[in-house]
Order: sequence, then C-alpha cells, then structure tokens
Amino acid sequence: MKLQLLYSHVRKALDDYSMINEGDKIAVGISGGKDSLTLLYALAGLRRFYPKHFEIVAITVDLGYDETDFTEIVALCKELNVEYKRIETQIKDILFKDGEENISCSLCARLRKGALNEYAVQLGYNKVAYAHHMDDVIETTMMSQIFEGHYYCFPPVTYLDKMDITVIRPLIYVTEAEVKGFKNKYNLPIVENPCPKDGHTKRAYVKNLIAQIQKENPKAKRCLFKALLSSTVEGWNTELL
Repeated sequence: MKLQLLYSHVRKALDDYSMINEGDKIAVGISGGKDSLTLLYALAGLRRFYPKHFEIVAITVDLGYDETDFTEIVALCKELNVEYKRIETQIKDILFKDGEENISCSLCARLRKGALNEYAVQLGYNKVAYAHHMDDVIETTMMSQIFEGHYYCFPPVTYLDKMDITVIRPLIYVTEAEVKGFKNKYNLPIVENPCPKDGHTKRAYVKNLIAQIQKENPKAKRCLFKALLSSTVEGWNTELL
C-alpha cells in the first residue's frame, strides 16, 4: 500500500467519525508492531495538510521484557519529527505471577491501555490513538458473538469519562493486508512481540476461522464490516451519530 492510499483511508475515518478537532493533542500508542507504526506514519504525515491542526506524541508502554529493543523506533520517530516517550512498567511480572500458562490477555490489554491513557493525561494530551484496523474490527465482532453471545465492537471513538480522555481508532478503514503491504514497502522497523501467548489466543482462533471463510467467499470480510456499519452497534452507524 502506498502512503497516499494510507492517508486517504485514515482521513476518511477521521472525517466520518469526527475523530480530530482543532488543537487536539494526540498520544499515539506504539507497541513496535506493524499496526502502530503504520498509524504513526499516517498521523505524522497528515499533520502537514489536515484542515484541523493537531499535535502528536508517540508513547510506548514497555512491559518489562529484557530482550525488547526500541532503538529503531526512536530513530523512526526522529525521522518523522515526532516526540517519542517510553513508559517503563512491571506488567510482565504481574502477568507471569501465576505462571506462564495462566497469563491473561485481557488483563494485559487493560494494564497496557491504562498505563498509556494515564501517561497521556499526565502529559496534557486529550486523545489517544489506538491502531486497530479493519480486520481487528471484524474479529472483535465475531469474538463477541462466538464467545459472549452478543453483537458488539469497540466504537471508532470512545470518551473515557473517568480519565477525561478520548480514544480514537483511525485505521478502521485499513485492512491488515494493506498494513502488511505498507510495512514491506516502507521497511518499518518491527519490534517482535516476546509474549509466549502470541498466536495462541481466542483472537488468533477467530482470525484463522475468518481466513477459512474468506477462502470460500472472498467478499466475506467486506460483508462482515458492512454489516457493522449499517447496524445499531453504538458508535458505528454514521447515520445514527
């Protein structure tokens, strides 16, 4: 995927869901994976010509794995003229307290997001950008149906009243395949996920399930996404906003 197409997808999401207002200060969560680095590229570039002025800072929540090296991420942020900050945490120790086999992915996500959001507020930022793409959206709706028995997905924009900060998800119109293509085209410096649970989760199961459906029906993903956009799930149907 070329940079201009990335800008186009992201700008459409920003406009459709009014994600950015004049003067916003946005903290971009950077895990070091392909998704977050693609989001960083998009927002760093859009600063130059988006009609509403906004600022960004890149923030990494360091989970505490000794082997994780963010040197290349720091260099990329300098290249993109984006301030970079890293929060050191003991999240890994908390997760491994009861043994590797009992690691909770949901607890990890809550701790990571909590640390990111809290630090963003401390810095005076009013929004946080998460790098969920279209495939994440589709997988989440499927997971909610298969494992929880209802139709749900996180909204494109979420106001967290307890922290007084707004979460935005600018990559919702970008597919994972496009993200992979962008990563390869622009040689993004990926930091590998050291978690032993990576690839062995409910989400990984649903991802594989959707891939099988997609083989039989190449339009399946687009149809699943379209169904969400026309649904009454909070925050998704632009006609209801």
